[in-house]
Amino acid sequence: MTYALVRLDPSTAHLDLPTFAHASGLHPELVRRFAVLGLLEPVADARGEWWFPVAQVSVAARIQRLRAGFSLNYAAVGLVADLLDRIADLEADLRTRPRRSGD
Repeated sequence: MTYALVRLDPSTAHLDLPTFAHASGLHPELVRRFAVLGLLEPVADARGEWWFPVAQVSVAARIQRLRAGFSLNYAAVGLVADLLDRIADLEADLRTRPRRSGD
């Protein structure tokens, strides 16, 4: 596997479908399926073509890990990913919340 040595701002950089598929190691049809299922969140341009934020590459990797590691179907992968995100949010909230006296 090769990696591009290009610095991109993940908040503004977007990849077209073939580039995203290559970067994530997925077949373009599987990327389309993930988007239709709501597992990936592309942005549509004026022509209706999908562009994927660079940050979605790590989401695609997470989908692959969950599917391979737990033999989950794609609907379950979405549920587990949402639950993991919720847990991370709650843990972050606990870390930033001021401690009460007596804790």
